[in-house]
Amino acid sequence: MPRFAYDLHIHSCLSPCGDNAMTPPNIVNMAVLKGLELIAVTDHNSARNARAVIRAARGLPLKVLAGLEATCAEEIHMVCLFPDADKAEAAGAFFEKHLPPVVNRPEYFGEQLEMDENERISSRFPYLLPNALDISIDRLPELVCAFGGFCYPAHIDRQSNSILPVFGGMPDRPVFQTVEVFDPERFFKAKENLHFQHAYRVVTSSDAHRLADISERAHFIELERPDFESLRQVLCPEML
Repeated sequence: MPRFAYDLHIHSCLSPCGDNAMTPPNIVNMAVLKGLELIAVTDHNSARNARAVIRAARGLPLKVLAGLEATCAEEIHMVCLFPDADKAEAAGAFFEKHLPPVVNRPEYFGEQLEMDENERISSRFPYLLPNALDISIDRLPELVCAFGGFCYPAHIDRQSNSILPVFGGMPDRPVFQTVEVFDPERFFKAKENLHFQHAYRVVTSSDAHRLADISERAHFIELERPDFESLRQVLCPEML
């Protein structure tokens, strides 16, 4: 089966913590320069720039998936991936309605720029996107599935916004098939973490907020094709 270099956790300039240089064409061009073949756009609680990144990749040897990084009520980050921009935008619009009405202050948190594939800014999202939704982790997988997608815990090896520090371990419910480990070399040096390699499908992505942080050609996944359906068969087969 073919192997593809991937990075499934990339923020655009829509995320306030993302650099303003994380524009749709800059993201895809950097991904191509680094030799990636499959990436996902995963802004905080919204997918407003996913379509633009997909369009910016037209004609390039790169597949872009539409996604978002949801922050559950428990302050846990979850990577959510969808079949196409329509479904990702619908999910994002739903999640945006579950954000607290805290107005973004760009001078403190950064701008939240919605733009097209040619870097034309269409709007600045008014409410602070990284805040926790009023949706618990118990409900999130079912909601994501309702929009045709699947989700898994992000950067479980970090001390903040991570499922392990919050719960002290993986919960019995909901059941996840995949986890993201940001630094697998360090994480799996600890013997108590080795079981994750057998119990879960482990992915490693950059959580890039700057262009330089987008993954190098270092992480590979075996897929029939570099597309959403092939990825779901590998990372979330029980949904099929």
